[in-house]
Amino acid sequence: MSMDMTTRKTVSSPPLRERFRSDGSVRRSLFRRILRWSGFAFIFLVAIIFGGFLHFADSITTLKPPLDPKADAIVVLTGGYQRIDQAVELLRSGAGNRLLISGVHPTTTPTQIRRLTQSSVSLFNCCVDIGYDAIDTIGNAREAAKWIHARGYKSVLVVTNNYHMPRSLAELKYVDPSTDFIPYPVVNSDLKTKNWFTDPNALRTMIAEYAKVLLAGARNITGLGRPIGLRSRQPGEDND
Repeated sequence: MSMDMTTRKTVSSPPLRERFRSDGSVRRSLFRRILRWSGFAFIFLVAIIFGGFLHFADSITTLKPPLDPKADAIVVLTGGYQRIDQAVELLRSGAGNRLLISGVHPTTTPTQIRRLTQSSVSLFNCCVDIGYDAIDTIGNAREAAKWIHARGYKSVLVVTNNYHMPRSLAELKYVDPSTDFIPYPVVNSDLKTKNWFTDPNALRTMIAEYAKVLLAGARNITGLGRPIGLRSRQPGEDND
């Protein structure tokens, strides 16, 4: 009786080595499936990012200023005197009633800007405001929004480089969704031709700006990691 039971157990129970081999095969199969689907997900993510970059590049290179720009006011985001020149010319032509030059370095005086743009003293005295508080695009948006609401403007021309325009509009609309922001892009000379992607400097600029646009979009959706963007924090001002 005892030997019969032992024999049955021996026959009915698979060898220990086979059980280990079977368990190992299952684990390897599961690992392969996870690896395969992770690879598919990675390829899909890369395709989305690359497709988004192509769309971003196409929208930038085809972006043009309006033929007859008109708004309550004008905001120019500093980063080059070509932008300021264009903004002052818009003010001079009556495209807006007043101009804010946002993000000016504290050591730069209004007189220096006026001379560099070859503008009259009367134009600067009556209709140009200098913003010294912004240190980045988020700060530009905060500084501009405060100026806009203090003066009750409803529509504003936004002057900046064409590659910088999508991120600038995103930040402006995030902090001030009620204002109508009208893009007035200053075309970067390196991006005028269709062969900009063969120029390492132009390509580097586009890739860097696209990465910043993705980061800004994620930050605006989640509300996380938003710096104040200003040299001085105003009382009662939060990080949103």
